[in-house]
Amino acid sequence: MEWQSLLENWEVKLVAITLIVAAWIDGKELKVPNWITFPMAITGLAWHTYSGGMGEWDDGGFCGSLAALGMGLACLLPIYAVGGMGAGDVKLMAGMGAWLASWHHTGQAFVVSVFVGAFMAIIMILRSGKLAHHYANFHVIINEWLTIRNPRELSAIAAERKPTMHLLPYGIPICIGSIAYFLYEGMLIG
Repeated sequence: MEWQSLLENWEVKLVAITLIVAAWIDGKELKVPNWITFPMAITGLAWHTYSGGMGEWDDGGFCGSLAALGMGLACLLPIYAVGGMGAGDVKLMAGMGAWLASWHHTGQAFVVSVFVGAFMAIIMILRSGKLAHHYANFHVIINEWLTIRNPRELSAIAAERKPTMHLLPYGIPICIGSIAYFLYEGMLIG
């Protein structure tokens, strides 16, 4: 294998490695630490500014990196705001976007991650043997989201409920879904 082919798409390979480390930590600790997420976002913005200047909003440079970081935030921030996930997962998606410098790829990786997360959640629920309990909880949560308009109130309710919930470390679906998307798009080949 030639070094040149290893270096092709090195940014995506770096993101994949970072996602694996974050998923492993999230699986063990139910938290994606700031020492991964903040440097990921900052170095992604810095690299794309250095390599592409200001760039365009739809591809490369600082603007593309910032737009993709924003896409990563926009995908998960609403769920975080109502207590549906941790801030580390949101920052992980944002950092991934900063390095991909493509809001399109960031959004597509998110979509695949949603399907992986849903599949994992279903498996976790079935394995717990408490299908009726989780189904009832699902209806309560949906009803709260449809009737309570204050995100702070929803977040407080979610915080009260959290100790009784079976939590999904969402860094794992982000990792699996994103890497699957990268492979499908041929972004890791080279």
